[in-house]
Amino acid sequence: MKTNLIQKVGQIGIPVKNLEKAVHFYKEQLGLPLLFQTGNMAFFECNGLRLMLSLPEKEQFAHASSVIYFQVDNIQTAFEELTNRDVTFIDEPHLVAKMGQMETWMTFFKDTEENTHALVSEVQGEAAC
Repeated sequence: MKTNLIQKVGQIGIPVKNLEKAVHFYKEQLGLPLLFQTGNMAFFECNGLRLMLSLPEKEQFAHASSVIYFQVDNIQTAFEELTNRDVTFIDEPHLVAKMGQMETWMTFFKDTEENTHALVSEVQGEAAC
C-alpha cells in the first residue's frame, strides 16, 4: 500500500511581467498580506498557502498561470468588495454545482497579467442568494 507523500500544496508560483504592478494588485486589490519581496519575487500569505509572484527566469516559463480558486465565505459580498477595488471580473457569481444541500458558486476575474483566477464559495442551498 502506498502512503501519501504529498500532504498539501504549500506554494503556487504565478509568472508575471510587471512585478510592481502585480504586487499592488495582490496586496491592495485582493488584500493578501505581503510576506516579503526580494529581487524578482514577491511572496504572499493566503491562509497557509504561499503565492509567489516572479519574473520568469526563462521564456519557457513566461505564460499565464493556472487558475487559482480563492475560497470565500460569501461570494456576493466578496464580488462586490473586489469590484469596488477595481478587480476586473469576467462574469457574475453563479452556481456551478449542487450536491445534495451543498451548492458551489464561482466567479472569475483577471489579474494585472491577464491570468484568470476565481472566487469560490460552498454554501448550504439557498444561502448564496
